[in-house]
Amino acid sequence: MLAALQAKLNVGDAMVLKASTGLCGGVAWQSETCGALTGALMAVGCAIGRERLEDIAQFRRSKEPAQEMFCRFRERVGHSICTEIQKTHFGRTFRLFDPEDLKAFHKAGAHSRTGCPDVCGIAARTAAEIILRLRATA
Repeated sequence: MLAALQAKLNVGDAMVLKASTGLCGGVAWQSETCGALTGALMAVGCAIGRERLEDIAQFRRSKEPAQEMFCRFRERVGHSICTEIQKTHFGRTFRLFDPEDLKAFHKAGAHSRTGCPDVCGIAARTAAEIILRLRATA
């Protein structure tokens, strides 16, 4: 999801993508905060975030788009936590760090069109809309 936004909107760089590696599977395969949401927030941050900790004004400007990203994602997907999203899509939760549960997750359709790719698509589209709007008003 983040790689697609990087390719299409030129946000971030190879280090940002590298830093996002552990976001998969609800962050480190723990089924916590949705990795697609976190990656989308990283992309929005690349577009409007601060470059120095001391830049409080830019920090404040970045809060509204980040909150918008979170709220729109949660509204469209139904939740921001991976296990809750799993319940909605698959009727149960999975412990993605467990090899047997991971197999069951894939068998349930994790990478089908209506599984994680759908959630990633929602995150990517929402982030792209926000980023493009920010660029249009800059």
